[in-house]
Amino acid sequence: MKAVFGHTFLRRRSRRAFTLIEIMVVVAIIGLMAAMGVPAMFRMLQKEGMRKAVSDVEDVCFSARQQAIFTRQKTAVIFFPQSGKFNVEGAGGGAVKQNGRVTSSTLPDGIQFAMVDIFHKDYAESDWARVFFYPDGTADEAVLVLVGRGQTRKINIDYVTGTPEVSDINR
Repeated sequence: MKAVFGHTFLRRRSRRAFTLIEIMVVVAIIGLMAAMGVPAMFRMLQKEGMRKAVSDVEDVCFSARQQAIFTRQKTAVIFFPQSGKFNVEGAGGGAVKQNGRVTSSTLPDGIQFAMVDIFHKDYAESDWARVFFYPDGTADEAVLVLVGRGQTRKINIDYVTGTPEVSDINR
């Protein structure tokens, strides 16, 4: 302490800190940004339309491949192009899940099969088409094209690995 003219003055250090108002403004801005982002995040996580259709087709193919390998018997996925239904042979109707994967589903409204090509023969106008998955992990050569809601996706079932590969129609 230092005495000047009989008064005692404390030497003040300049301390920098945020005020309560500044902190509240920052929290309000973060809250506003989060509120604007939540619907977008929800839409991103929610599967609907083309995303759901592609995901369900992939799941059904993976389920059939898995079943074929585990049971050591060829397993088929049956596509019903006219109604938009597809399932692992023997699975029930509707959206059925087994071991976390879809084994039976129907394309969402507005999405349809434009092409169901198996060994270079198009079954899009047929009542049904069957793609086999084999115990060694391979599958029939197949290409599916889904269209609707201004979007188009091609799903190529790789005959060597038996796995579906999704791409834009131009590839």
